[in-house]
Amino acid sequence: TDLRPLDVLSEAVPTGALVRGMRVLQVQGLRGLQLSASRPRALAFPASRLFIHCDRFPEEFSIIVTLRALRRPAKRNEYIFTLMVEESPGVLVGLRYAPDKLHFMFWSQERAGGWQSRVTFHNVSLSDSRWHTLVLAVSGQSFSLTVDCSVPKDVVVETPFPASLSVRRASFYLGNRRRRKGVFTGLLRQLVLLPGADATPRMCHGLNFKVATLSVPSVLQDVPAKAVSNEVLKYPYETDMKVTLGARPRCSKQEKAQFWFNASRRGLYLCNGSTWLSMLEVQPRLDYVEEHQKLVTNSETMGVEVFSIPRLGLFAATANRLTPPGSAIYRWTDGKFVHYQNIPTHQAQSWKYFTIGKKIFLAVANFEQNERGQEFSVIFKWSRRKAKFLAYQRISTHSARDWEAFVIQGEAFLAVVNHREGNNHNIDSVIYRWNPRTGLFETNQTIPTSGAYDWEFFTIGPYSFLAVANTFNGTSTRIYSHIYIWLRGSFQLFQSILTFGAADWEVFHIGDRVFLAVANSHSYDSGMPAPSNFYAINSSIYELNITAQMFVKFQDLLTYSALDWEFFSVGDDSFLVVANSFDGFTFSVNSIIYRWQGYEGFVAAHQLPTVGCRDWEAFHTAEGSFLLYSSAKEPLSKVLKLKTT
Repeated sequence: TDLRPLDVLSEAVPTGALVRGMRVLQVQGLRGLQLSASRPRALAFPASRLFIHCDRFPEEFSIIVTLRALRRPAKRNEYIFTLMVEESPGVLVGLRYAPDKLHFMFWSQERAGGWQSRVTFHNVSLSDSRWHTLVLAVSGQSFSLTVDCSVPKDVVVETPFPASLSVRRASFYLGNRRRRKGVFTGLLRQLVLLPGADATPRMCHGLNFKVATLSVPSVLQDVPAKAVSNEVLKYPYETDMKVTLGARPRCSKQEKAQFWFNASRRGLYLCNGSTWLSMLEVQPRLDYVEEHQKLVTNSETMGVEVFSIPRLGLFAATANRLTPPGSAIYRWTDGKFVHYQNIPTHQAQSWKYFTIGKKIFLAVANFEQNERGQEFSVIFKWSRRKAKFLAYQRISTHSARDWEAFVIQGEAFLAVVNHREGNNHNIDSVIYRWNPRTGLFETNQTIPTSGAYDWEFFTIGPYSFLAVANTFNGTSTRIYSHIYIWLRGSFQLFQSILTFGAADWEVFHIGDRVFLAVANSHSYDSGMPAPSNFYAINSSIYELNITAQMFVKFQDLLTYSALDWEFFSVGDDSFLVVANSFDGFTFSVNSIIYRWQGYEGFVAAHQLPTVGCRDWEAFHTAEGSFLLYSSAKEPLSKVLKLKTT
């Protein structure tokens, strides 16, 4: 039923005149009550002043609190309010907080004599000297906390809130539990009890969630429109506001300062005269993965590259094994990849898309010789007139596995991984520099590698790095892969890391942290006893340690002949997906999506059935977020859609 709100804070100052132990302070444009620790009993009143017709606490209710908590030591607990019987030290109902959690306490009568019960909400950050509004909804065994109208934190406990809790001879104590220890040191602006209802819908309908109001004492309502900081007009703030609904509208000078509400993404956007700026937006979260498209390819696919061409949209290039028909390029059309162009290749291993100025290139790593017995990898250039890629430059390579394109100090480079020459795996891989005068790539530096599979370029601050995945030296896969740093015009050794048939490096950032993941494919050493399974082996994630100036191991993850890592994000969440290709018995192996869980590291979240998985690519379109995987064992790749909530 529609029961009236019970304003606990107003009851403490019913006439608007402050009692001893209280004073009004104004911070960030809002007024709040500061409570004194020296007179805790003065900050109390009998519960009978609120519960006039019934001496029972409601069975279902919401508690609404607006407060500003100060930064306090980690173990410091402070009480927002308590309801206590005069002759008992126990708390009938109370709210207490620490810097990172909130405790709701109540007196359970399930046991003889009663029992103090506590419901704890973790990861609740209130001690930041900012205003926050809390809505605690209670119903039986269910407890829900909403902070600043964000996603509710729900807790279900064994002990329900009592159906008949007597408040006879009980009193409310503001900011304390009838003693000086644990007195609330911040500011209280609102403390309301709403019987019989979840107050969240009533509170979360405006824009200024942190100061949403149900009932505020009159002494705190006289708030000036100008903030103390004299920065901008703050609460209360009134203006004529136009909000557009529906599909994405135009944003130009005529629409400047207008709002658009995107119902599908639950986001509010402001037009700045040219683009829509996000003001409020619910971040999507990965729920599950579903098959979106079966992409039939020319033959088995060793690698895939997804890229965009300005004004033409999204494309994917597949590196296919058989010659002919060679490899293919697909264009994203009406939410699917559609065949666009065939390109002659020779057991292609991978593609690399890059641009130099307005020029668009696509380089293929060919593993085998052409029909004339020549071994070349080829750089293709996009022809705007013919709207397709044409051969531009041939480069002599040796069983090339991968290309990496990068820019250092304004100069363009292209690095190729040479896997082997005949039966010799210990050969040079080559870094080429773009010559703008000739319009060609020219040899700049050679680096010794051992059966190498992959280059990975990345930057950290002003420094440029290049990591090589060494796979096999002729006798063992248990060898060192190397990270090089660009110094004085060339790459020099920075760090060596022991790997086991390394097939891929993936660098990624989470916040300010820098990680480097290696995909280990198998463990083999001709001079060592054979392991029970060559292919079930840990792949490792390393994190940059700034103090030590090196990458240190962060986490091991069990993989099955891993050939690729791909990092991607959905909303605020970070993920890694691994390409598991072979478990020693079958190529039908689940590849795994791992979710970043902070202190826990990466935790397995989704298992994806794959067959000889070789490569992953993550991409985003207007239709949503997707993963594309290539199979090295069947002429079928798959597009998977990331379903979000």
